[in-house]
Amino acid sequence: MTKDKDDEQANGDGKTTAAKKTGVKKSATRKAGASRKRASSKSASSKSVSSKSAEGKSANGESALSKTSTTRVVGRKKVILDDGVDRETIRRRPAGLPLMEHHWGKLLFMHWPISAERLRSLVPPQLEIDTFDGEAWVGVTPFTMWDVRLSFTPPVPYLSDFHELNVRTYVLYRGVPGVWFFSLNTNSSMTVLGARTFYFLPYFNARIDLRQDADTINYRLRRTDSARPAEFEATWEIGEELPEAEPGTLEFFLTERYCLYSASGESIFRARIHHPPWPLRQAALRSHTSDIAESDYLPKLKGKPLVHYAEALAVDVWTPEKA
Repeated sequence: MTKDKDDEQANGDGKTTAAKKTGVKKSATRKAGASRKRASSKSASSKSVSSKSAEGKSANGESALSKTSTTRVVGRKKVILDDGVDRETIRRRPAGLPLMEHHWGKLLFMHWPISAERLRSLVPPQLEIDTFDGEAWVGVTPFTMWDVRLSFTPPVPYLSDFHELNVRTYVLYRGVPGVWFFSLNTNSSMTVLGARTFYFLPYFNARIDLRQDADTINYRLRRTDSARPAEFEATWEIGEELPEAEPGTLEFFLTERYCLYSASGESIFRARIHHPPWPLRQAALRSHTSDIAESDYLPKLKGKPLVHYAEALAVDVWTPEKA
C-alpha cells in the first residue's frame, strides 16, 4: 500500500482516522474484505472434510485433531515446536452469524517474554498460562479500527472508527488457546461501556493520537480513567512483508489467536473471532516509552520487544458464551 503525508491521522476524540482522510481506508478495506472471502472459502472447505468441534475437543475432552511430529527444528532463527495443544481447530469459522464486523489495521504487535509464575496471580486460576518453549509472553498492541458495526447494520459515522491499544497475555482453558486482556484502551466511550457490560472486558477511556508519514507511524496514548492513569508513546517504521506464520512457530503462537477470554464472578466466558491469517510485516521500533504495563499491575517490561506489523485485517466477532 502506498503511503504519503496525506495518510496522517490525528484523532484525540475518535472522530477522524488516517484511513478516512485518504484512499487508504478504502484500499485497506478492499484488501481486508478480499481476505475475509478467502478465509470463508477455506473455512467452508475445512468444514466439509471434518465434523470436529470448534473447541478442538472430542466428547471425552481429548483433542479432536491428531498432533504433529514432536520434532524441534532450528534454522534461520525459526523454531517449530509441537507442545501438544490443538491450535488449529479454533481457527475454523464458528457456526451462525457473528454479532459484529470489524476492520483492524496500522497494528503493531510488541511482545516481551516473561515467566509464567510472574503472571499467575494476575490471571484467573481456571485459566492456564500458555507458553512457547517454556516462556509466557506479554503483548502490547496499538492499532486503529474502522467500519466497526453490528453485522446487520451499516457503519455509523463518528462511532465506527476509533483507536485502541490492548495489553494481553496468552492462556488455555480446557485446552483451548486464547487471549487474556489486562487492559483495553480506546478513545470510544461507547466501546468502553458496551464491552465492559456485555463482554466483561477491562476497557478504559483514553486519548489517542495516531499519525503516519510515509512508512513511519507515531502513536500516543494517555489513559484518562483516573483510577489507573497510564501513558504510551511509540514510533515505528513499516518493513518488508513476511511469509504467513506457520503453526508451531513463535509468530503463530503470538498472533494467530481466535478467541478471547474474560471473567465475571467465578465464571469464564469465551468470545470467538474469525479472520484470515495475519498479513505480517517486519517493523523497526524507533522509540518507545510507556508505563501502561505497570499500571496494569504487570512487572516493568525490560529489553527490546519482538515486533511485527500488520496493515489491515477484516475480523468477525461473536457474542461471548460461558466456557
